[in-house]
Amino acid sequence: MTFYVNDIFLPVNHHIDDVYSLAIKKSGVAKDNIKNICVRKKSVDARGNDVKFVYSVSITLFNKVKLKKDSKIVIPKDYSIEINCKLNKNERPIIVGLGPAGLFCAYLLVLYGIKPIIFELGKPVDERIKDVDLFFQKGIFNENSNVQFGEGGAGTFSDGKLTTRINDTRCNFVLETFHKFGADENILYESHPHIGTDKLTHIIKKIREFIAENGGEVHFKSEVCDLLCDEKGIKGVVLKNGEKVFSRKVVLAVGHSSRKMFELLKNKNILMEKKPFSVGVRIEHLREFIDEKRYGKYAGHKNLGSAEYQFSKRENNRGCYTFCMCPGGQVIASNSEENMVVTNGMSKSDRLDINSNSAVVASVLPEDLDSDIMSGVYYQKKLEKLAYEYGGKDYIAPCQLSKDFLNDTISTKFYDVKPSYPLGTSFCNFNDIFDKKISDMLKIGLASFDEKIKGFSYGSAVLTGIETRTSSPLRILRGENLNSVSISGLYPAGEGAGYAGGITSAAVDGLRIAQAILEYEN
Repeated sequence: MTFYVNDIFLPVNHHIDDVYSLAIKKSGVAKDNIKNICVRKKSVDARGNDVKFVYSVSITLFNKVKLKKDSKIVIPKDYSIEINCKLNKNERPIIVGLGPAGLFCAYLLVLYGIKPIIFELGKPVDERIKDVDLFFQKGIFNENSNVQFGEGGAGTFSDGKLTTRINDTRCNFVLETFHKFGADENILYESHPHIGTDKLTHIIKKIREFIAENGGEVHFKSEVCDLLCDEKGIKGVVLKNGEKVFSRKVVLAVGHSSRKMFELLKNKNILMEKKPFSVGVRIEHLREFIDEKRYGKYAGHKNLGSAEYQFSKRENNRGCYTFCMCPGGQVIASNSEENMVVTNGMSKSDRLDINSNSAVVASVLPEDLDSDIMSGVYYQKKLEKLAYEYGGKDYIAPCQLSKDFLNDTISTKFYDVKPSYPLGTSFCNFNDIFDKKISDMLKIGLASFDEKIKGFSYGSAVLTGIETRTSSPLRILRGENLNSVSISGLYPAGEGAGYAGGITSAAVDGLRIAQAILEYEN
């Protein structure tokens, strides 16, 4: 018998034994009947004038008992993935892309004895790291191996954030799989779990090796440039080298930056729709500033680590919000095409770099764009090209003090916060890059966020841009069977298809696709 004891509040200075003692006391069960006790969820409540930890504890008993009637004591639902596998073991689905969606789709398939064929445009993660380092250090850019493309997808070079807003029991499967392949146990219970880029690269490689050891084929530096179809639906793919590979099941897990694939789908008349996305900048503060503002006298406490924040502001039908917050991290170059500048954030597992950063982004709505299905992509590209030009080219990023952006003036010097973007920065006025709707919404948001953390927007904070890859500007339409509504057997998956946002939700969508394939009756 297993149950949870929720809402256990404890001060910053506590020991894990205090957590367990209070959970046992709240539950009223006898200690000698406890088979196992462990932390299920752990979060920090920094609201008000005090900082507290909030725990949920899982208790498993030897013998079943009648529990107290208490809203804080909950019997959990089973979250195991139940699959009635009907797929012929000789069928070999093709998976295009080895980001979280493609990786977890392939992983679940091999667990059930299916041997997928995976094509990844980029390189294995070890080679990819070298290409990314070469770009950051010398500005030598590889269009097929960078922060966006390669083993693990865009999430590999982020914070390894595993938070998600979706409520799907498959999330537990994703976390447990990452733990199985080397992630720290705390991702299983932290309210905002993260792995860290330095550790995530090794874990992704181990999952891929497991897939290969169990019959999956992984082909790197293999660009899919066409889809083969007949009256029955999909029948395979064409690689850039001209090779044709056949399968009646093709998973498109291409990521939100696969613009060539979007163009191909448009030309194939595969139904897509424009969807909202967001653009903006990265804002950086000293990590110690954020820690002090969030944790007060407890800033720097060993139990707390680096502080996080998450803000949002709505005005009419538009929003401005912080996104992908990286405590103790850096701003990185994450363009996927030459002569463009795109920013993102990244943290190592210890989150101890001098700055903390996050995206501050504003909504772009479908009605802001013209009728072309690719207009969102073209909008992103226009901003990325402008950022490249305003930065002075050579992948230098435009930057501006936040207070100067709010006052519509060009900055002339930095104060205590120095930008961490690796290829250098050049002062500009972001009001000249963004259209008025975006600039105005960013200003409304920044002013609001300064009310929550004094000095957040009007102090020495630095803005670096441009942030355009918050999510896919397109959704590849699919039906209840998760097939494309245009082509039977084609499974759009993950963030690039418009059905996820982040590592965990993309991985979950990959699991959904795998389940649909496994339960397909021949």
